[in-house]
Amino acid sequence: MYAIFEDGSRQYRAEEGATLDIDHRECALGDTLELTHVLLVENDGTARIGQPHVAGVKIVAEVVGFPRVKTMTQKFRKRKASKRLRGHTQPHVRVKVKQIVG
Repeated sequence: MYAIFEDGSRQYRAEEGATLDIDHRECALGDTLELTHVLLVENDGTARIGQPHVAGVKIVAEVVGFPRVKTMTQKFRKRKASKRLRGHTQPHVRVKVKQIVG
């Protein structure tokens, strides 16, 4: 059984026991999140497709971490003092899917 859900502007495929990195939100370690924007549910070869969401289905997930990825961008031209180094840290929330209800 798997489900495809929407979080922010991205879509994710969730299976029970899977670990996903979703958009950052205010929550604590060990909290339970309910993701309700489910677009598709597949169970034993039969799929239910929502228009736009499947009614009565939600994904229950537990927060297991807060990974941060540092991205570095460097521009270089062969001129005197024409280097530029910029960094960006994007926060995420790492969740483990407990169950798909519905």
